[in-house]
Amino acid sequence: MALSGMRGLSVFISDIRNCQNKEQERLRVDKELGNVRTRFKNEKQGLSPYEKKKYVWKMLYIYMLGYDVDFGHMEAVSLISAPKYPEKQVGYIVTSCLLNENHDFLRLAINTVRNDIIGRNETFQCLALTMVGNIGGREFAESLAPDVQKLLLSSSARPLVRKKAALCLLRLYRKNPDVVNVDGWADRMAQLLDERDLGVLTSSTSLLVALVANNHEAYWSCLPKCVKILERLARNQDVPQEYTYYGIPSPWLQVKAMRALQYFPTIEDPNTRRSLFEVLQRILMGTDVVKNVNKNNASHAVLFEALALVMHLDAEKEMMSQCVALLGKFIAVREPNIRYLGLENMTRMLMVTDVQEIIKRHQAQIITSLKDPDISIRRRALDLLYGMCDVSNAKDIVEELLQYLSTAEFAMREELSLKAAILAEKFAPDLSWYVDVILQLIDKAGDFVSDDIWFRVVQFVTNNEDLQSYAAIKAREYLDKPAIHETMVKVSAYLLGEFGHLLSRRPGCSPKELFSIIHEKLPAVSTSTIPILLSTYAKILMHTQPPDPELQSQIWAILSKYESCIDVEIQQRAAEYLSLSRKGAALMDILSEMPKFPERQSSLIRKAEDTEVDTAEQSALKLRAQQQVSTALVVTDQRPANGTPFAGQLTLVKVPSMSSNTDVSSADQGLSQTNGVLTTVDPEPPSADLLGDLLGPLAIEGPPPSDNVESRQNIVSGLEGDNAGDASAIVPVDDPQSSVEPIGNTAERFMALCLKDSGVLYEDPHIQIGIKADWRLYQGRLVLFLGNKNTTPLVSVQAVILPPSHLKIELSLVPDTIPPRAQVQCPLEVVNLRPSRDVAVLDFSYKFGNNMANVKLRLPAVLNKFLQPIMVSAEEFFPQWRSLSGPPLKLQEVVRGVRPLSLLEMTNLFNSFRLMVCPGLDPNPNNLVASTTYYSESTQAMLCLVRIETDPADRTQLRMTLASGDPALTFELKEFIKEQLVSIPIAQRAPSPQVPPAPPAAQPTRPAAALSDPGAMLAGLL
Repeated sequence: MALSGMRGLSVFISDIRNCQNKEQERLRVDKELGNVRTRFKNEKQGLSPYEKKKYVWKMLYIYMLGYDVDFGHMEAVSLISAPKYPEKQVGYIVTSCLLNENHDFLRLAINTVRNDIIGRNETFQCLALTMVGNIGGREFAESLAPDVQKLLLSSSARPLVRKKAALCLLRLYRKNPDVVNVDGWADRMAQLLDERDLGVLTSSTSLLVALVANNHEAYWSCLPKCVKILERLARNQDVPQEYTYYGIPSPWLQVKAMRALQYFPTIEDPNTRRSLFEVLQRILMGTDVVKNVNKNNASHAVLFEALALVMHLDAEKEMMSQCVALLGKFIAVREPNIRYLGLENMTRMLMVTDVQEIIKRHQAQIITSLKDPDISIRRRALDLLYGMCDVSNAKDIVEELLQYLSTAEFAMREELSLKAAILAEKFAPDLSWYVDVILQLIDKAGDFVSDDIWFRVVQFVTNNEDLQSYAAIKAREYLDKPAIHETMVKVSAYLLGEFGHLLSRRPGCSPKELFSIIHEKLPAVSTSTIPILLSTYAKILMHTQPPDPELQSQIWAILSKYESCIDVEIQQRAAEYLSLSRKGAALMDILSEMPKFPERQSSLIRKAEDTEVDTAEQSALKLRAQQQVSTALVVTDQRPANGTPFAGQLTLVKVPSMSSNTDVSSADQGLSQTNGVLTTVDPEPPSADLLGDLLGPLAIEGPPPSDNVESRQNIVSGLEGDNAGDASAIVPVDDPQSSVEPIGNTAERFMALCLKDSGVLYEDPHIQIGIKADWRLYQGRLVLFLGNKNTTPLVSVQAVILPPSHLKIELSLVPDTIPPRAQVQCPLEVVNLRPSRDVAVLDFSYKFGNNMANVKLRLPAVLNKFLQPIMVSAEEFFPQWRSLSGPPLKLQEVVRGVRPLSLLEMTNLFNSFRLMVCPGLDPNPNNLVASTTYYSESTQAMLCLVRIETDPADRTQLRMTLASGDPALTFELKEFIKEQLVSIPIAQRAPSPQVPPAPPAAQPTRPAAALSDPGAMLAGLL
């Protein structure tokens, strides 16, 4: 029987591997799922534990292939309580994979898991600890943490069990720090660090790192124990062979111990400090680059952690010099990973005093790294050169950066230009050299030179009379080039307009010649440059005394031409300059030289101080922080003691939305694989749906259902102040005091409502909140349907709207009590004031029995709700497109990391967000053109035009150009569309973080090796 059952699983795995295409595989999986469902349904009472095991294995295999398995969870959980190891093992493994920490079925297994943990069977203990460590969750933490702690401290438990107990407690602590009592645990933690078994010691040190990261004050007694661990490993005392990796005693434990020491601010005891520095000295002396890659990886992990600890402890200069010398060897080797690590750590060393002179000795090698084929190494070399620059080496470094600018890729040129300009300003030996550098910078990288850079050189020249003739001469030389960047035209025209008269005796610099060479550039410049050229013409005319009739007539003709220009600024300048130029001698006073600029801090240096250097360490910290935050809005609500919301005390905090479990970007939720429409599945059966009348008619003009219309409160009016002005796309965090878990994914429900106008916004065991909306131009009317699902009333009901500053929202009075099995309707009026991607939040709370629930829900009053798709013809499109000539009204960006979409899928995506794709406007069949009309109270109707240029050879990148008559709208809509294009489809996300993601549905692949195949993994477990 057993053999035939397992043969059935093996045959099923073989059938899947032999499928020729994705459709065959799907049919075979559906057939097997139907068979398993039938057996569970018809023979539920008669299935033996063995038969359950067989079918649950098949479910797990199907799930690992990437298919949804929405049944059989109860059968998997029930196997946990089986008395035999094979069935119990299956129960624990499948439960770990299929269920997450919030699943209701896990509550059924808590007692069984606890019995296995406190039992005497070590195998069952290991299974239970592994599952709890994988799933985590607050409920597990509260119920099982005391038993896990006892097991960890037990002297009778085997090291294998204690090791798993330490890692399990670490996971529970991360989920709920309250499970570890600081007062009682510090001594126990120090006791664990005396453990002789390295496996238990390594796991305990991982736990220590998490503990001291939150509160190092309580664990000072552990500091000398960590130093003793490092001494033991450095001397290779009592280290078993199985914990020696390529001759390095337990490198993982060394790294963890040094990481823990970095959380303590200092080491007071001189003996402990001396012992630690001896260990660090031994590590520094004993690390070198060898040919064995694995040994290099382990030894360098230990070394770089030791370097971080040396910098943290602010060691003596001799040891710092030794560290820099060692890093100098690393940046000279051929292996790119080692060079990268050397440059990264040398950049961190710059934060320590008295090592800059030592690092300068390696300047030539660092400059060589600036030309490395690997862009990440070039970035680190640029950061290091920027940090080590001072007056003594500024010329050499800036010249190298300018030389490198000609060959640098576009991704680095803007950063490179900014850093070169800052270094030239901060460390210029003389101002003429500074002018040379900035003009070279503009010449070589004009597109990537910000206006701040050429504004700054104009300030320097204006404020220093000795520099004016030199700057004018250099500007005149650059104008002789056949092709120069528009930014160079701006700065040259300005300088010659102000100071060109100082060159009147030089050949080729007469007013007529200066005008002629500047005017040659006029046809090629954009609208934003023409006002500068007109000012230059007026200045030249002013400095030409007595007037040259021929030059005067030429300039007057140009000014007369631009008097009728559509651009208001150009028109005004032309008219005023023409009128002023006819006043004769009075022109000299009106158009005299600009006065000196007031001395103030450079905007470039201020920008550099405000901008973080993108080091690898900071990038990793940002990523870790993003992975720990929730999806939508973080709202910090400081309320008075009486609980009354006070708008003036509300703080809105912007955070990234990259949560591993609930993060859903805008386009994820809105698209199915074919038609771009999201359909949500209600987790409750139809009989429990209290929002059936959502599909009924809703008139935006209709009165609210409340009898007392006059009593409606504008709760949000106080948020129009300073605090609301800085609100960004915020996201709610779960209230730790709430004892009610939501049903379904709240973020997915929100994203579905961004695409449609009615549906369920939130649901938990007691209440269901639905929305129906009607949007007209810049106004919207939403109705909140609050449905009580229970036979007892919900009391203390409160709802407060926390709006961003661009929305004006009025919510009618919400009743304090919702009767049993009843539904309450609360109208909500929305007015859109201006473009923004920020989201309003509904702060909703109620009480059921002794349970208090509080949730913060994003309302789907989002940017695309105020769009109205419009079809435009070529005759309407191209004049509008040409009239919006450049930033900030027209913005262009190359978007990388786009999820691959066919043109049809991309068209559906645009249409779902109310952007009308207009076929035939772009002759290139790989491009899309779309149009829409945006409505707000401030802008009324505003036409928006979008052009998408795709690359058929690489669907993961495209170029997007967006234009409208409002700079804020252009930017916000561009960012909104970009978020949809780079988001991860729901269908391709693994439902649980413990399971590898499924292969893409469009490109089924068979595993090349048995180790990567779920079937082979299951066969090994069988």
